[in-house]
Order: sequence, then structure tokens, then C-alpha cells
Amino acid sequence: MNRIKVVLKSQGRSQKWLSDQLGVSTGSLSLYANNHLSPKLDTLAEIAKVLDVDVHELIEHTKTATKTTLAHN
Repeated sequence: MNRIKVVLKSQGRSQKWLSDQLGVSTGSLSLYANNHLSPKLDTLAEIAKVLDVDVHELIEHTKTATKTTLAHN
């Protein structure tokens, strides 16, 4: 899972804007942003570059949530 949608919202940017910047379809980006399809690592790196964030910021929250969930089970 990733945090593309969260980062976009925090920056006041749209999925359409990001898809235009990346040169990918809005459909593909929607799949990535809604966690229906995981982007390839190079695509994730390009998304991070365009959004000016570390790639870990796009995935870090999920790892923390997973660790927390596992600790409580």
C-alpha cells in the first residue's frame, strides 16, 4: 500500500496533475493512488521525485501501521 493520495491532498494537487507530470493515464494513476495496483519501483521513485518527497514518505506510514497491528495481535 502507498500514500500517494494522502501526499497529493496535503500538497493540494490532483491525480490528474500527477498523471500529466508522469505521462501516465489517469486510470493507471487512480489504480496506484487507491491501492488497487502497486506501481513498479521506478514509477514509485518518479512519483516521489515529481511530488518532491522521499520515496519512503509514500510507503512509510503503511509499514508503521503494519508493525502496530502486528504488535497488538
